[in-house]
Amino acid sequence: MRRLIIVMAILGFAHSAHAHGIAGNRFFPGTLAFDDPAVADESILPLFSSSKQPDEGGDVVDKRFTWSIFRLLTPTLGVGVDSGWVHRDWGSSRSSGFDTTNLTVKGEIYRNDLHETLVSSGLTWGIGHSGAQGVGANAPDFIAPGIFFGKGFGDLPASLAWLRPFGITGALALEHPMTGTSINSGIDPVTGQLGPMLTRNVDTLHWGFALEFSTLYLTSRFTPGKLPKEEPLNQLVPLVEFSFVSPRGEKTAATMNPGLSYVAVTWQVAAEAIVPLNSEAGRSVGARAQLLLFLDDLIPSLFGKPLLTH
Repeated sequence: MRRLIIVMAILGFAHSAHAHGIAGNRFFPGTLAFDDPAVADESILPLFSSSKQPDEGGDVVDKRFTWSIFRLLTPTLGVGVDSGWVHRDWGSSRSSGFDTTNLTVKGEIYRNDLHETLVSSGLTWGIGHSGAQGVGANAPDFIAPGIFFGKGFGDLPASLAWLRPFGITGALALEHPMTGTSINSGIDPVTGQLGPMLTRNVDTLHWGFALEFSTLYLTSRFTPGKLPKEEPLNQLVPLVEFSFVSPRGEKTAATMNPGLSYVAVTWQVAAEAIVPLNSEAGRSVGARAQLLLFLDDLIPSLFGKPLLTH
């Protein structure tokens, strides 16, 4: 907890409040494979995913139900918590249990509405041994500093007007475990039986980017170079996310995640496929879907303003 307080003090800057992941004419939808640059009162209830990936002793199918809530402390600084439930299937054996619980501090560090740019940074603390051994979540404490960005191309000149609907978001986070090994359940490659196995914990780089398309740019709603009169909500946003997991000393697991997002005033719903790009990420296509709630608009009496704002 002391580390959390220190980071809150370091990131304790404040500007004017902005709703959701909006920068000028651009709405950056909540991404599913990695965190987006938005710093806002919001909750994921839930994020569901089903995927098959390699594991010691054979492939494993994970079905995950993840939830999270994020609360603003100041207009540009907030704290969040997330966890989930995992059902793991090795084919011959099955197990279910809680995923690791994480606490996050995140703050907006740069915004340019005219140029549709948004940047934030954060620090996540994974609470050691908060997850179940049977689903591979018996991890030690870890910290993961990260940076998240979004850039829309609505400020391009008329000669490149066809690119204005496009935008890009990205994330980069380094997960650092506090101890080198832990015990989790797995299939023994020799006996074929499910049992406790030693897991090596290494620094892991989580990174990714998404190419997004704002369908509102196909209308006459926006005037290039001018801020909108209303928020860019109630629109479809097709997107393709690329996600990479790079453990130190091991090969990177890469996936492509094409999908579709619809954003309303109080919620966003999104779904996408999980397509492995190499053998480290698996050999089967998976799927994920998410319901994201904008709490400040959904329950304004409770989430209408930051906790520390007078």
